[in-house]
Amino acid sequence: MCYPSVGGSGVVASNLGNELAKLGHEVHFISYEQPFRVNLNLPTMHFHKVNITPYELFKYPDYTLPLAVTIGEVQKRYNLDVVHVHYAVPHATAALLACGMLKQNNIPRPKVITTLHGTDITLLANDPNLYSIIKYSIEKSSGVTTVSQSLKNETIQTLETKKPIEIIYNFYNPVPPSKDADLVRKSLKIKKRDFVALHMSNLRAVKRIPDLLAIASEFRDNPTFKLLILAGGDFNQFSAEVKRLKLEKCLIVRKNVLDIENYINIADCGIYTSGNESFGMGILETMSYGKPVLATRAGGVPEVMRDGLDGFLLDVGDVKGFTTKLKMFIEDKTVRENMGRSAGLQAATKFSTNIIVQQYLDYYCQIMAQKNE
Repeated sequence: MCYPSVGGSGVVASNLGNELAKLGHEVHFISYEQPFRVNLNLPTMHFHKVNITPYELFKYPDYTLPLAVTIGEVQKRYNLDVVHVHYAVPHATAALLACGMLKQNNIPRPKVITTLHGTDITLLANDPNLYSIIKYSIEKSSGVTTVSQSLKNETIQTLETKKPIEIIYNFYNPVPPSKDADLVRKSLKIKKRDFVALHMSNLRAVKRIPDLLAIASEFRDNPTFKLLILAGGDFNQFSAEVKRLKLEKCLIVRKNVLDIENYINIADCGIYTSGNESFGMGILETMSYGKPVLATRAGGVPEVMRDGLDGFLLDVGDVKGFTTKLKMFIEDKTVRENMGRSAGLQAATKFSTNIIVQQYLDYYCQIMAQKNE
């Protein structure tokens, strides 16, 4: 279970499900919409839609309850071994509720494994209206994983939990570009000699897009500089800032791009200015195509990329520092290409698809061996 949105958790869940299905495991996705990267052409892949019925009695439509019912119905029909949920609320909460109903009706229950991606802890757990249910959902899960040591530490500190937590990093299996790089550049009105800095994110406040735009503004008078943003959210909120900084000529925005490989392929580097990142999926995706990265030294990012080898890590809000390093990349092709090769190797080895998927399979087996409470 995951949100079917263009975000890191949805990407990881979809990629993991696809890889498990390729290995012959039976995989079921349960959500209100089909996650955008799930491959339903795989013979052992299934999708079950959660139907949300609006009632005038409810001021706000509820998702957790119909999700729990759908989980229960899928369990009755398919006898799942594991329900792997991405985010404690509402997914783990709904899964635990479903397990309670299944137990009451003497139906075998699946193990509930919860993967924390960050928002549960860095944002929601700080809300007193959600803290208790998040802690409960984590501690009652059969198993819990996080995507970085940084997030594990923050989870323990924030929730004061003693629940064992397994660290399993994200992975990304790069797909070969399907379009010629020159044609992609031409479609974006980017010349062959232009330098392209890439940013991919959902544009939430934590991504600090104003910092990204401020960095780009330092190069607006350079006719060969372009900032390409693959937006998983509404970019219109930054229109006034773009106009104020006079970025219209160097900025290119594309929303909800599915074939990201064709755009990463034409980039010269990636730029990520987040105030916090539990992992940094966009960073890994960029590195996977042999592109160096400029990113903030925040959260789990230093676990993903190596400062001075795969690119450069800078302090949050250090617009001047980003500008200096970006200028180096623009002017020194050798430096950025060497770092790009290093980044590609780091992505292909430390975050290998085969290694990470096997870690999940081993963890599933470990948790399945435990008795239900």
